[in-house]
Amino acid sequence: MNRVVISTIGTSLLTKQINRGDNKETNWFKSLTNTANFLDTELDDEVKKIIKILQSRAKEKLATGKTEIIRGASAELNGIYGIYQDNLLSGKEDIHYLIATDTAQGKATAEIVQTFLQENGIVNVSIYQPPGLSTKSTLNFSEGIDDLIVWLDKEIPPLKENKYKVCFNLVGGFKSLQGYLNTIGMFYADEIIYIFEGKGSDSIAIPRLPIAVDNSLVAPYTVQLALLDAGMGMTKEETEEIPETLLGEVDGKMTLSSWGQLIWNQCKENLLAEKLLDFPYLEYQDSFREDYNRIRERKEKVKLQESLAKVSYLLAESNGDTSILKKDGGIQYDKYVNKGDMEHFRVTQGLRVSCTSAKGSLLLHRYGKEPDVNKNPY
Repeated sequence: MNRVVISTIGTSLLTKQINRGDNKETNWFKSLTNTANFLDTELDDEVKKIIKILQSRAKEKLATGKTEIIRGASAELNGIYGIYQDNLLSGKEDIHYLIATDTAQGKATAEIVQTFLQENGIVNVSIYQPPGLSTKSTLNFSEGIDDLIVWLDKEIPPLKENKYKVCFNLVGGFKSLQGYLNTIGMFYADEIIYIFEGKGSDSIAIPRLPIAVDNSLVAPYTVQLALLDAGMGMTKEETEEIPETLLGEVDGKMTLSSWGQLIWNQCKENLLAEKLLDFPYLEYQDSFREDYNRIRERKEKVKLQESLAKVSYLLAESNGDTSILKKDGGIQYDKYVNKGDMEHFRVTQGLRVSCTSAKGSLLLHRYGKEPDVNKNPY
């Protein structure tokens, strides 16, 4: 079975190359630590020069081709070598993602690891830097983790459907990121790789635990969570019954926290594939309910209800003004030609909902394939 290996990337590959015995390099570690969260545009020329020198030294060390030296130089590669039992070519068909902080040093280190793997037979290697991910502030870190959870939920399920074994390599990277991914990995990974400290230590693989989210605990808040997932910010009163750990607060509005997003991603396919939900600003004709009940694919129901949540959220933002829907490139809300006041919006490229608007609400008439709905939107 081919693997997809997701490795956290730290910066020790750079800092290990500092010659601590050289007086000229006495302050290099401090300079790198002080600028660990900087973007490339924020670095001064002196720090850029230090990073460039250390990159060159790291590449030289990896180019020795000696496994012991390579594993000692890079924690990330130490974990990857452990997965393949020192034979990288055995993973040449695998997919690798390197998760780095959104910083200059994170990018510099990830690029060294990416190039090394590609030059040694593992060609399918991508770097992902969640926007904003750094330890600059709690907000930066949380927003980066939020983006990472969304990214994982987009990338991993299709790979699992194609029978890839998902492996989280958490040997490198900073501890707070490892801590989050250790928990996230229990939902997305088939195994998590660590290596004990010390020369010649073997890797240890922690298999995925048989755990799942208890949907019954989340089900009472399905509408609120679907709206929050669509982007809505709610008041504390509107979310007071939702478990606190699922929520975050941004600019006085309640949103999904990182854990809330993770939990929602795990249970939404069950909760949104059941009965048609009553969202604010939306009303349903019997014909629309009948179309919904005819849907056989659970994923299609989920996609439709996610679209309804988004439309409901946008109407709430505009206090029922449908002009906001026309500005959304995904919804593509528009009026039919020569069909009275009938309008429509998009669910996917080939699926449409017909509707009319009145008194700040949207009355949904039909759902189905675009040609069928266009032909008979009533």
